[in-house]
Amino acid sequence: MLFPYTYVPHQMEKMQCFINFIFYQVWCRAPKAGAFDLSLFDANPQLKEVMTSFAYDDTQAGDRFYSQVQGIYQSFSALPRREIVQFKRWYQGNNNLEKLCSNDPAIHLARYVDIAVTQAALSEKLAAFFKGLYSQSLLDLAALRAKIGDIDDHYKTFVSTNKSGKCPFCGLNDLLGEYHSKREAYDHYLPKALYPFNSINFHNLVPACHHCNSSYKTSKNPAFTLKDPARTLQRRAVFYPYTSTPYTIELQVALQHSDIENLTPADINLYFGPPAISEKIDTWNDVYGIEERYKAKICTENDGKYWLMQVLDEWTEDNRTPADYLKTLARQAMKNPYAECNFLKKPFLEACKQVGVFNAL
Repeated sequence: MLFPYTYVPHQMEKMQCFINFIFYQVWCRAPKAGAFDLSLFDANPQLKEVMTSFAYDDTQAGDRFYSQVQGIYQSFSALPRREIVQFKRWYQGNNNLEKLCSNDPAIHLARYVDIAVTQAALSEKLAAFFKGLYSQSLLDLAALRAKIGDIDDHYKTFVSTNKSGKCPFCGLNDLLGEYHSKREAYDHYLPKALYPFNSINFHNLVPACHHCNSSYKTSKNPAFTLKDPARTLQRRAVFYPYTSTPYTIELQVALQHSDIENLTPADINLYFGPPAISEKIDTWNDVYGIEERYKAKICTENDGKYWLMQVLDEWTEDNRTPADYLKTLARQAMKNPYAECNFLKKPFLEACKQVGVFNAL
């Protein structure tokens, strides 16, 4: 991830608060609480209003939500204390996104397949519930929207703070911003298809460009990789999208020859740094296809080859040498690294200089 987002508090966080209450105060207390009824929500009046509406109003999404909460309650009521404790650890771990991303060994991370080892039926119920939490049919219900607001408003608030206009996962594509009537999709950083408990946690929801979200990441699991030769899953560190710890991705480009017209991705080597965050960089590259996409951009007519043409035009039309152009570009890349892909343009043109492209002209 080239740069982190700034986390933006919003009314919609209340939905995760509702889910926290349901998990800790309703489900985890089920073995001692008796039959399921609306009195279980007395300690959270706003949630009780929502649950009451869902219980009595004729809405399919509301009825499904209420029924699922009740069904999972009944499953929890049969769990022994040790399993309740384990579920609490999983729930806390899956929602501690920052420590999870840093691969903190103390974090208990749970996938649906982990739950299914001992509780297959409950795993299926949890999957149906948590995957459905993000559905527009549920979030659009008037009783719920009155309490939590809506995701379009969250996006407007988000882009009023995060104004770069570029996707931080690739740096290549624009993001719809405050002057657009539409919005980008929110990526579930830990895929909701694989992980319970955090599908409506906005620390796990990050706007991403279509290519990052739908073409490359899809449902890839950033928290695990396959370890050779046994092909077993192994935890790994990954960038936390809302980290407050500053970092800078270093990128160098090396070309194997100076024949730019016939340049292919196989002729390009990319080097990322710094070494202190190499594991996170490797994960980022794996999940978002970074090397493939950067090399492809360098090789295309309207990107890498056009960047080179800019140097040549400056040279021939305005008598500015490549060294003058690169000096200006270095200053621009320092101030605005993601404008016009300066973060990639600069190392590419430096690589052209290194292999003698400018000397041969």
